Amino acid sequence: MSDSFDFAQAPGHLIRRAQQIAVSVFAEQMAAMDVTPVQFAILNALMDTPGIDQVTLAARVAFDAATSGSVIGRLESKGWVRREADDHDRRRKLLWLTPQGVQATLEMKPLVTQVQADILSVLDGQEQQQLLALMNKLVKAHQA
Repeated sequence: MSDSFDFAQAPGHLIRRAQQIAVSVFAEQMAAMDVTPVQFAILNALMDTPGIDQVTLAARVAFDAATSGSVIGRLESKGWVRREADDHDRRRKLLWLTPQGVQATLEMKPLVTQVQADILSVLDGQEQQQLLALMNKLVKAHQA
């Protein structure tokens, strides 16, 4: 039995490196939009579910609810998101895209689609499908 551990082949390390690469490709190609992957995920979710509360939105994009407030604050400062207290529970914050937020999100969607294709471009079509299926399986199994 060997005492060595091949860290470069450790699943956690490879997942972290893949995340770094994905964020780097996103940042490079989306620099003109000045948006992060988490910000885009929030904008995209708000387009699909206007008026959603902040805690539910954070869960939908798999982001920490406490930290999401500062991300939403940055989107508010850009004029892309409107946040209001719920009339029935003032502690609950409801969110909508502004007209500028809708326009920005619509402009971003094809760019983000291209980013995703570029991230996977080193794989052939079958490998892309296999990787996505395995990542989905891994995420779903660990969410449970």
